Amino acid sequence: MAIVRPFKGLRPVTEHVKDVASPPYDVLNSAEARKMAEDKPYTFLHVIKPEIDLPVGADLYDDAVYAKGRENLERLIRDQIMVQDDKPCFYLYQQSMGYHNQVGLVCCASIEDYENDVIRKHEHTRRDKENDRIRHVDTLNANTGPVFLTYRANAEMNDLAAKYMERKPLYDFVSEDGIWHTLWSITDEALIKRIENLFAAIPVLYVADGHHRSASGTKVGQRRREANPNHTGDEEYNSFLSVIFPHDQMYIMDYNRVVKDLCGMNEQAFLDRVKNSFDVKPVGYAFAPEHLHEFGMYLGGRWYKLTAKPSSFPQNDPVASLDVAILQNNLLSPILDIGDPRKDKRIDFVGGIRGLDELERRVNEGEAVAFSMFPTSIEQLMAIADAGEVMPPKSTWFEPKLRSGILVHLLD
Repeated sequence: MAIVRPFKGLRPVTEHVKDVASPPYDVLNSAEARKMAEDKPYTFLHVIKPEIDLPVGADLYDDAVYAKGRENLERLIRDQIMVQDDKPCFYLYQQSMGYHNQVGLVCCASIEDYENDVIRKHEHTRRDKENDRIRHVDTLNANTGPVFLTYRANAEMNDLAAKYMERKPLYDFVSEDGIWHTLWSITDEALIKRIENLFAAIPVLYVADGHHRSASGTKVGQRRREANPNHTGDEEYNSFLSVIFPHDQMYIMDYNRVVKDLCGMNEQAFLDRVKNSFDVKPVGYAFAPEHLHEFGMYLGGRWYKLTAKPSSFPQNDPVASLDVAILQNNLLSPILDIGDPRKDKRIDFVGGIRGLDELERRVNEGEAVAFSMFPTSIEQLMAIADAGEVMPPKSTWFEPKLRSGILVHLLD
């Protein structure tokens, strides 16, 4: 069973929600965040990327960074730009991007569920990134960014959400990137109990995006649980901020690759080696794969369609048959000597939201080769999580991204 809890959301006053709401911390680097925050004193980037308010070049892991984040959050509260709801609520959060709509339940997910694998993961976390989020949550005493969870769609929950969304929302605005954001609060205690019972019948949740946020929220809760001799299980630190979407509303885009060099080979030698595991066909246009096990490759000003040979991967292995694994195991590692894509500085990853033009630009400006990918499906993600396996790094790119600052969960 999945435990979901209402909470007293800390959120912007209506007239300032668009001023506060920001992209999540991990889709912008410090320079991009600093530029985006110019002349925007209320943007939540001051809370989740607080180094932008310190001198350029400041150590991102210095105590002063986390202290500045807390100071900035307290300023938003003190100036009544953000206020806390009087009673615990659930919230419905709708995002619309073009023709795509998704509606999630904003709630607190249980650290006990995370510990017991009711909340299932599909990625390893990096210790440095996890520690960064632990310090951020602990210092600010808050979950400032939601974890993106999913579950196998439930018709009753879908119907409940659709009916509730006929009411007037708390917020309804379009962010700078063109995404429409709408939020409703659910305050009725009987309805809150019904939602809790609905999720109690759902056996598992899946981390779609936010492995470091969920891991850090859990570890902060564990530390506080151990340090509290009067622990009851009802404390706010026993859960972390989440938005839970039905699986059939998920939109996963391609997560593409760019490599800086050909590992000492010329283009023809490289192509000859690629042909050992892939059928290679030149195409006269930017190629976005339309099927599993197809890849686009941009090399030397030309696009190629690559199709993985059936003998090049184990087709019944849920991890090794992923396209990101096929490319890694048959090309990136053996041909380009990229053994660990998490650490190798010669490879970079480009979310599909940036388009194929970005791949062409990168190669035309000096990098060696780019690969366009077919998106991983939500069914593949859930199958791997159910099997207790993990995906290769940078396997999924979810859109639209959850905005930060619309709702915050305070830990006391």
